[in-house]
Amino acid sequence: MTRVVLLGASPGPDTSPTGLRLAALPGEPTVAERLRSQLSSLDPQLATIATGDVAAALRALADVAESATESLLIIPDNSVVHDELIYQITKTKRGALALVAKEPRPETAEEEAQEDSVPIDEAEPEIGLSRVEGLPVRARVGKSRVVSVGTAHHGVTRPNAVMLGPLHISARNAPVLAETCRQLAAMAHTFGADDDLVQLVVFGLVRNGVSVGIRGRRDLFYRRVTTQEEVNEAGAEMAGMDEDRARLNNAVKGADGFFTTYFVSTYSRYIARWAARRGLTPNQVTLISIALGVAAAVCFATGDRPWMVLGGVLIYFAFVFDCVDGQVARYARKFGVLGAWLDATFDRFKEYVVFAGLSIGWVVSGNSDSIWILALAALGLQSVRHLLDFSFGVANRRKPPAKLPTVALDAPDDRDLRQALVRRKVERSQGLRGVLKMWTKAGKFRAVHWARKMIVFPIGERFAAIAITAAFFDARVTFLTLVIWGSVAAAYTLTGRLMRSLV
Repeated sequence: MTRVVLLGASPGPDTSPTGLRLAALPGEPTVAERLRSQLSSLDPQLATIATGDVAAALRALADVAESATESLLIIPDNSVVHDELIYQITKTKRGALALVAKEPRPETAEEEAQEDSVPIDEAEPEIGLSRVEGLPVRARVGKSRVVSVGTAHHGVTRPNAVMLGPLHISARNAPVLAETCRQLAAMAHTFGADDDLVQLVVFGLVRNGVSVGIRGRRDLFYRRVTTQEEVNEAGAEMAGMDEDRARLNNAVKGADGFFTTYFVSTYSRYIARWAARRGLTPNQVTLISIALGVAAAVCFATGDRPWMVLGGVLIYFAFVFDCVDGQVARYARKFGVLGAWLDATFDRFKEYVVFAGLSIGWVVSGNSDSIWILALAALGLQSVRHLLDFSFGVANRRKPPAKLPTVALDAPDDRDLRQALVRRKVERSQGLRGVLKMWTKAGKFRAVHWARKMIVFPIGERFAAIAITAAFFDARVTFLTLVIWGSVAAAYTLTGRLMRSLV
């Protein structure tokens, strides 16, 4: 569950979304009706906070945060937004996430070079005077999180973005949100009339050391509206965007390996949509994948070349449907413990039953039964890798999040915060941290990015290796490929995890 907090301006004929109708949408709902309908599935009893009095609004938000036992979604009540965008924001795994819009500057390469020539630790704080989406630009964002936020009387270095409105806070950060809001309420007299409440909250969270992640609108729609003309524009623009396509694209995991990205996900998403629209569940798709994997093993067990080729084709499509089941779950939003367990367990089952099929086919073809030694080596190596993967994942989840620098809320600018961030950056660039950071930065080169993806021998590459070597060569080549590549992958991942465990 998610606790939803609607932030509303003082009621008035020009500012209240109550009477503003989205004529471009079916039924011509008002902005308020549509937003409440979208959010009711998250929280049937929406909390509403009037923002006319900033101090009172902050205290009310603190009260909600103090009593919250689940994550919170804070959103202005005059928001026109796609359902899919709400879903993605609320499903984030980050402790805090804000929807942002970056200022469209600089416009020329010369201006960009000139701006980048000024180090952030030497730049002077400033009060944002430009506006984006009607909001003053008073935030500095990096690639993944909010770096600094200012107000009408608190300078921020090189502001380049605004907080659009939706802000998601995890349950673990709810106490910090409550304390931050009370601190902000006590200094409400220092804020300006055009200070947005959401930006004020993010201002306080960042200065109190909370890592606030960022997300842009990308291929989805969000806009705040205050007049009927803005509503008409928003409705027409939103109706012209393909939300279903965005939802389908987002059903595909963005961190897949090379083979999965270019040889499966390019079309598997359309199979997922077809399956979801016909009522197939993710578990049913998983069963199709299992059946194809078993059929591939049976083909391999014959030892005949035509059947080996067919087995390679079948194991490939077994992996395709293994991807489809997750995509169906994300597209149809059907998740369950059983499905997650089936997916993780039977991925291993398909691999191991194929190992058995390949070994049987090798022996029935009149070859030595020593193939079982290679099969057991491949199975043992892969089992150890899975054990290390799961154990490291569990241990890593117990690791407390890294602490960010803090600065007093009443500091007139972000100089102290920037200096602390510079010191932190220097510390993190030394020793093992420095090596890991350099390797991470190397990922910006496409060749390095995909090399790092492939070297760990993910499931897509493993199934591809099995399919290709079994179809064109023999079981011995398949197992040697799995053992050699798997050993390199194990050494690489174990080294990286040891290094990460020591920093």
